[in-house]
Amino acid sequence: MTTTQECCADQANSMLSTRRFGDIQRWSQTLIPTAKEAPADAEAPSHKLLVRAGFIRRVGAGIYDYLPLAWRTLNKISGIVRDEMNAAGACEMLMPALEPFEFFEGTKRDVDYGDNLFRLTDRHGRVNALAPTHEEIITEMMKGSIASYKQLPLNLYQVQTKFRDEARPRSGLLRGREFIMKDAYSFHTKAEGAGGLTETYEKMRTAYTNIFTRCGLDFSIVEAEAGPIGGSASHEFMVNCETGEDTILRCSKTGYAANVEKCGIGERAWSFDGEPSGDLETVPTPGMASIEDVSKFIKVKAPNMLKTIVLSIDAEHGGGWVVAVVRADHEVNEGKIKDAIGFPVAMADETEAKAAGFAIGFVSPCAAKTVGAKLVVDPDAAQGMDTAKGKPYFWATGADTHDHHVKRFNWRRELGDFLDSENTIVADIRNARAGDPSPKAAGATLTEGRGVEVGHIFQLGTKYSEAMGFLVQDESGDRNAVIMGCYGIGVSRTLAACVEMSHDDNGIVWPMALAPYHVLITVMKIDNEEHMAHATNIAKGLSEAGFDVLIDDRDDRPGSKFKDADLIGIPIRLTIGDKALDQGGVEFKQRTDTGKGEIVALGSITTRCIDAVSSQ
Repeated sequence: MTTTQECCADQANSMLSTRRFGDIQRWSQTLIPTAKEAPADAEAPSHKLLVRAGFIRRVGAGIYDYLPLAWRTLNKISGIVRDEMNAAGACEMLMPALEPFEFFEGTKRDVDYGDNLFRLTDRHGRVNALAPTHEEIITEMMKGSIASYKQLPLNLYQVQTKFRDEARPRSGLLRGREFIMKDAYSFHTKAEGAGGLTETYEKMRTAYTNIFTRCGLDFSIVEAEAGPIGGSASHEFMVNCETGEDTILRCSKTGYAANVEKCGIGERAWSFDGEPSGDLETVPTPGMASIEDVSKFIKVKAPNMLKTIVLSIDAEHGGGWVVAVVRADHEVNEGKIKDAIGFPVAMADETEAKAAGFAIGFVSPCAAKTVGAKLVVDPDAAQGMDTAKGKPYFWATGADTHDHHVKRFNWRRELGDFLDSENTIVADIRNARAGDPSPKAAGATLTEGRGVEVGHIFQLGTKYSEAMGFLVQDESGDRNAVIMGCYGIGVSRTLAACVEMSHDDNGIVWPMALAPYHVLITVMKIDNEEHMAHATNIAKGLSEAGFDVLIDDRDDRPGSKFKDADLIGIPIRLTIGDKALDQGGVEFKQRTDTGKGEIVALGSITTRCIDAVSSQ
């Protein structure tokens, strides 16, 4: 994890080393429609503040205008991304946002994305998609351009608008239907060694670390699931913030971090053996399929109830059923079940499962033996004895009969030798949570934090090349599927995540590298020629030193100007007024300062601003 202090120092030094002439703009000549109130539907801090500070404006559900301040910050993020991607050996290009639907025929990713994929039909009846990412497009392009291993490896990227038909767009730029993204794709003839996927994957991990460090973000790198994009190894880059929508779990000793879907759980003792807690009792539970309803009705707490989920194995791997069992207060993890049995699984179709003999909503572990399915049990559920209390474990579960549950379920009594067969597996199959044993250090536990995902890198392998027939000839003359990697950064999401991470009660607090302007010059008397002349001269000197400067030349009350200055979050504010000028200087104040500003001599302002950046 990179600390906030390290981030600030690195991005400050990076800005100063650039030494370009900065931009100068007047408030009266740009569009910054600040507002006192946030939109009624805004919940996330970034949504509230970006609208109030005049960065974005809602066009429709999940669709926003990027106003001048936001566009400046987005360009700065994109510039940092381009710098580091180019330095890592990637090459920029641009692909169309519109994708012909036939590109999904081999990958079936339209099925994976489901309703989140924007679909539209043109005047000729051809179905197209608005691209969520571009794996199919770039694979097809490379298939028509690359014939030999000598042309690889290659890593191509773009910065482009992407689309996702969110059912419930929310949180402003964090969960929209249209967003700006950098996506890169690498192509290889081997996984390991020079020019292999692993080498480029590590280069991308380093590039991403550099990007988010230069952006001034406090972030973590966490192990992750690949999701609908697919592939094997996968890491997310998360901006750490209390209001983040994602949960990050960390080992308290080793620094290991992973998201909820990927995080492993350390070893837990288990045993199916143990005397029954009493005779099996069947309880009618009419219309009570939910855990909460059943728990209240039969007066059994969730940790003493078994949640049984039915999943199906695809036909390619022989078909069949999997019965997964966890404690009722835990959540089943499909990815972990796949790892446990070695085959991809999916939630069972209810109609098909019922036809096979499962009483969906009232299934017990016994259904695995009755129907002929694999039984996969989480260690916390595979308990015959409650060792903490020194007595048999009391379990309640479904009765395999509609509208009925049972009390005093006992593993050994109910399933007997089936528990010892190859059809029964005990494995970590649930989502981890705070307090669970760490998978990386004996005796350590997992702690929980929150974050916003801003980057994700994947080792795709041959998922797309095999599906689309992208083969190249190797040194031996054999044709093999190309090995691929995929690397994404949410550019507009990074803007919002930075605000989630860095704000206070008065507004946004931008790190220097992402601030739309580095310095705000607030002029108290815009009709005073001396005041305006000082503002112009100061801005020119700062520009020559590489600072972007915004001059607040509005005819407005000082209090209103100061409130807007805090709201938009420019790192340094210089105030030109009679009191400071009488002392031969201007008031200097950093956005993070809580007290009054200091008077800096007119001839020392540029040096003071440089010192402020260098000391961060």
